[in-house]
Amino acid sequence: MGRAGSRVVDIIIAMSELRSAQLIDGNALSARIRSGLSERVQALRARGRTVRLDAVLVDSGDSAARVYADNQAKTCAGLGIEYKLHLLPAGAAYDDIAGRVLLLNTEENVHAIMLHLPLPAGVEAYRVQRLIAPEKDVEGVNPANIGNIVYGRSSLAPCTGLAVVKMIESVVADAATGILGIDSPHGPLLRGKRAVVVGASDVVGKPIAVLLMRQDATVISCNKYTPGLAELARSADVLVAAAGVPGLITADMVKPGAIVIDVGVNRVKGVDGKMKTVGDADFYRVKSVASHLSPVPGGVGPVTVAMLLENVVQSAESASR
Repeated sequence: MGRAGSRVVDIIIAMSELRSAQLIDGNALSARIRSGLSERVQALRARGRTVRLDAVLVDSGDSAARVYADNQAKTCAGLGIEYKLHLLPAGAAYDDIAGRVLLLNTEENVHAIMLHLPLPAGVEAYRVQRLIAPEKDVEGVNPANIGNIVYGRSSLAPCTGLAVVKMIESVVADAATGILGIDSPHGPLLRGKRAVVVGASDVVGKPIAVLLMRQDATVISCNKYTPGLAELARSADVLVAAAGVPGLITADMVKPGAIVIDVGVNRVKGVDGKMKTVGDADFYRVKSVASHLSPVPGGVGPVTVAMLLENVVQSAESASR
């Protein structure tokens, strides 16, 4: 995209001063992604190939974790992806969990492996995640895949980072009648633009920053303790909030016309005394300044799930070549 893409972002920023932010509908974007994935799965099945995701879950007695796994199974079934849950007993030791992952690495009909968290006390997630074969690591948590992201090599990237880039791409692509893509011959998505990422966790903030660098953005990575945070945030054409602090990003921290992607997922008590989920941005006030804003919930979350499935299909396609 190059200069053309940069002009599109300029136009988006200028137009935003005339109206409130347009919401980036994560559910709608996720549905479009899944539709494309369904076609790719059907193409593989027509060639006699299957697409399969194996998930490892240690039974902690947390019904929410099992509900998430069951919903994941239903989503996969809707796309024609085989899903197998490996449920280990509560208190499973490191050797039990690691052994299951290593066994799945060796099975040719297993194209994708993911590890449900949390793990039992005393079992460090990193020790298990680093054992997942890089080509089957659909969450992008193996250090080898993280390294490949930094070097710009083809690899499976962390799903939240991919979701953020996909949402930004959808904004720019929609503004340019859909002709622009992340890997299109038109060039990188954010060439000449400044992106500020607030939050630098290993699996969210840092990968997001690197993926934005790969789009030729000038990236500033900071956190809630960064001196002059408000001024830095206000300089961003694209502002990504991923600090895990509700309401951290206020309206005066947003450049008029900026694209704001809110990755935060925080549980807070509302004025009615009931718990609700909010992001890191002061939603209604930021909405009056930004050009585009992703809501919480209904923003990054659904797209992250879709990008996990994208990685699953990509793994199966690579294995079938």
